[in-house]
Amino acid sequence: MNLEIITPDKTIYQGEVVLVQLPGLDGLFEILNNHAPMIAALGKGRVKVHDSEKNELFFTINGGIIEVLRNKVLVLAE
Repeated sequence: MNLEIITPDKTIYQGEVVLVQLPGLDGLFEILNNHAPMIAALGKGRVKVHDSEKNELFFTINGGIIEVLRNKVLVLAE
């Protein structure tokens, strides 16, 4: 699936991933390939990404919104 993490200043990450773990308002949740469409608010914390080459990447955010639709994950982060 394709992941894009965008802040008001720039795009932090864009690429193919296997897993995305995000800090929701009620705790951590994960997005995998073929996830159902959703929109959710994000809290402060770390976004964990497993890319297609099995690398583990971390990005710190201060909140935001996530949209999942047709194997595309868009994170609008603060």
